[in-house]
Amino acid sequence: MSDNTKVNAQIIDAINQVQMATMGPQVVLTSGAGKAYQSVAQSTAIAVQDATDALRNISTIATTAAGVAMAQYLATGDQRFATIIGTAQSMVSKATEDYGAIGAAAATVLKGFPSG
Repeated sequence: MSDNTKVNAQIIDAINQVQMATMGPQVVLTSGAGKAYQSVAQSTAIAVQDATDALRNISTIATTAAGVAMAQYLATGDQRFATIIGTAQSMVSKATEDYGAIGAAAATVLKGFPSG
């Protein structure tokens, strides 16, 4: 009776080679670094998207406030409403600065993170 429990040495060698190619320390390290980089890249992209949404929302609020203030200023001539228009413009300028700072910070974080 032949022994059917023995595995061909070539099959064992092929399995070992595949295992080393996919689970070797350098492969695992590089793969992990790549996944970490992708995660950081996604997080920075979300931060920029959130900043974009904030800029859009502030712009909408400021434009609405300026429109209402302009209508009131034209109707009454009251200087308070002209001041509100300036404040609305300042809101947009500050939001734009914040947007630029967030974008620059996100880029710096991503550039400083090893990609693998």
